[in-house]
Amino acid sequence: MKLNLKLITGLIVFSLFFLGFSPKQSKILMAGDSTMADKVLSKSVFDSVSGKTVEVPFLERGWGMLLPRLINDKAIVKNYAKNGRSTRTFIQEGLWEELITNTGKDDYVIIQFGHNDSSISKGERYTNPMQFRMNFIAFIQDVKAKGATPILCTPVARRKFDKAGKLVPTHGVYPDIIREVARQQHVPLIDMEKLTSEWLIAEGVENSKKYFHKFKPGESLLYPNGLDDNTHFNEQGAIIVAKLFVNEVKKQKIKGIKKLFL
Repeated sequence: MKLNLKLITGLIVFSLFFLGFSPKQSKILMAGDSTMADKVLSKSVFDSVSGKTVEVPFLERGWGMLLPRLINDKAIVKNYAKNGRSTRTFIQEGLWEELITNTGKDDYVIIQFGHNDSSISKGERYTNPMQFRMNFIAFIQDVKAKGATPILCTPVARRKFDKAGKLVPTHGVYPDIIREVARQQHVPLIDMEKLTSEWLIAEGVENSKKYFHKFKPGESLLYPNGLDDNTHFNEQGAIIVAKLFVNEVKKQKIKGIKKLFL
């Protein structure tokens, strides 16, 4: 009887192992704007030629949407980034509360804002520099309180070259605020503005166009008059930006998270 019990116990343990009781996955949670956000894969548009509403591929991509391709099975990505959000609206709309509620011990929270916070002309998004700083500090405190690791990112560079072919910064004081907060709060910083600026400068004025969400007139039913978007990436650009992030994490040897990438 004792032998049978041992045999049964062994079979149960063996079965549980092969039924996939794998270790808990770490979560990589992302807070940010449209340059990071997940996008729909298609949009409906009326085709005047056929007289029908058709589904047309939507090719804009946020770099957070491509990040899952670069992680191993030890982690999952939960992307809370949304188009048009600033630190202020991300908080006001409850997106931060939702993210932090779903954050657990040993998770990682990537935070990238600045594009919309700095838009004075869009008052509903604008966050003054002092409030921007306070919001980032609050984000850090909330993440640490959950036993998770905050990773700050400066905003990605826009593709804006002057007539002399020099890349022009477009985010004002906001990237420097993030750098200073990261230094003062002793948290990891991935300087995405610097990394993406160096990348765009290396690609040059003409070649860098191919990484952005652009169309010539008549090329897409979604943009019959064309589209000249120098802020948002296509898939080719988004995967490069995601790789820039991952490579910098590995270079800095940020504790824990580097083991989650391929």
